[in-house]
Amino acid sequence: MIELFADYRIQILFLHVISAVVWVGGMIAMKFAAHPSFIQIESPLHRLERISQALNRLFMIVLPFVVILIITAVIMAVGLGFRVAAVDAGGNVIDEYAMHIYNLVHVKEVIWMIMAANLTAMIFRRNKAQKLLAKGDTAGAKKALELIGKYMVPINITLGIIAIYLGVTLRNAY
Repeated sequence: MIELFADYRIQILFLHVISAVVWVGGMIAMKFAAHPSFIQIESPLHRLERISQALNRLFMIVLPFVVILIITAVIMAVGLGFRVAAVDAGGNVIDEYAMHIYNLVHVKEVIWMIMAANLTAMIFRRNKAQKLLAKGDTAGAKKALELIGKYMVPINITLGIIAIYLGVTLRNAY
């Protein structure tokens, strides 16, 4: 994997960055551009249908980028040699600064994994809301979708911005 990263470092870094931009940027656009427009729709049923459709489109756009982001993260973590610089074959710390950087890599990985789990939960909630809408249960659909807009998307936006900041920090660590 070190050779793969060495040969394609620019392409891998580009795919990683564009994936983060699409994922986090998509959520920001949904929360701060699309959502306020949806609130203006007077019919509760029509509003919930539009929100559900928009979330479905967003999720279908970001899912491939989430996969790309995770794959490129692993390639970069190994390819940049964070572990090799931090610990020896026996697991002993050989460089405190490198170990700090290596720990930041893990923090960033955990953030993206939490975001992926949260995204998965959002997809399930959206699908549940869609089924409830099909049955005519607008109150149940509203309850399922509300949690996404009020808490789940803002959590992922915040975590995504933190992860991007950590990525910039890691990129400039050496």
